[in-house]
Amino acid sequence: FKKAPEPLEGEAVVPRLPELSSPVILKNLGYEIERLKLAPSLQLPTGRSSETLAKYPDFVLVLVLMKAETLMDKHEITGRISVYMIQGRIELHLQEGQVIRLGAGELLTLDQGLGHDVQALEECAFLLTVVGSAGSV
Repeated sequence: FKKAPEPLEGEAVVPRLPELSSPVILKNLGYEIERLKLAPSLQLPTGRSSETLAKYPDFVLVLVLMKAETLMDKHEITGRISVYMIQGRIELHLQEGQVIRLGAGELLTLDQGLGHDVQALEECAFLLTVVGSAGSV
C-alpha cells in the first residue's frame, strides 16, 4: 500500500477513518468474524477477507479471515508483527525455509522485515498486529 503524503506545515492530519484511531475502541471479535464470512472479498480467488480494527501512526490491528487451502503470497512488513490465532490453523513459511504452524490460541511474533507467506490449512481467523512502521500495512 502507498503511504499517504506528508502534511504541509500547519496542516491538520485527519485519519481517513477517524473511528479507527479513537482513544477507545471496543469490538466483538465473534461478530466481526461473522461479518467477514459474508464479505464479497472472501469469494475472490484470494479466499480471504480482512478488517482494520484500529490504526494509529505506530500501531495497526487487523482481523483476517482465510478460507481453507488459500495462500497469502510472500511479503514483508517493515514493522514488527504479531499473529494471534483465534480459530483454525495456518502455516507461515519464513525465509531460509523455516516453517511455523499455528493453531487456535497460539501467538507468534516476528521482527521487522522478515519475509513470509501464510498458508491456511483450514478456515481460520487471526489478529495481525503491526507495531512501528504502520504506514506500510
